[in-house]
Amino acid sequence: MDLVRILVAILLPPLGVFLQVGIGGAFWLNILLTLLGYIPGIVHAVWIIAKR
Repeated sequence: MDLVRILVAILLPPLGVFLQVGIGGAFWLNILLTLLGYIPGIVHAVWIIAKR
């Protein structure tokens, strides 16, 4: 299941974080990072998924 979440995180980083942790601080931080740059959003999303 983590592989699917990582693939989703690469395509839509906030969705990958949402599937892992729901709506919370990490989700909003990921939206901000994705808006500032797509790559930081991907890195954060993969880190959140790998950490849990």
